[in-house]
Amino acid sequence: LLVDLLQEGTKELTLDALLVIDGDKTLIGMPTVKGVTVTATVIDDLVKGDKIRVIRYKSKKRVHKENGHRQKYSKIEITSIKQ
Repeated sequence: LLVDLLQEGTKELTLDALLVIDGDKTLIGMPTVKGVTVTATVIDDLVKGDKIRVIRYKSKKRVHKENGHRQKYSKIEITSIKQ
């Protein structure tokens, strides 16, 4: 799972659950589900996403400018969901 870049040195993090589906039972949080914690471990600190290109163009002037960047992400793995 790719998330926005985390601080360097983060090994494990706890997330709030927004939705829990357990067989036929579904719990929807308003905004989070009470008493449910999700634990995740960081697999890779820095992963670069695909390049995003932005082009500005002025018609009839033969003028264009191209910018681009690659978003930085952290790769995490969900290890447990505790109720």
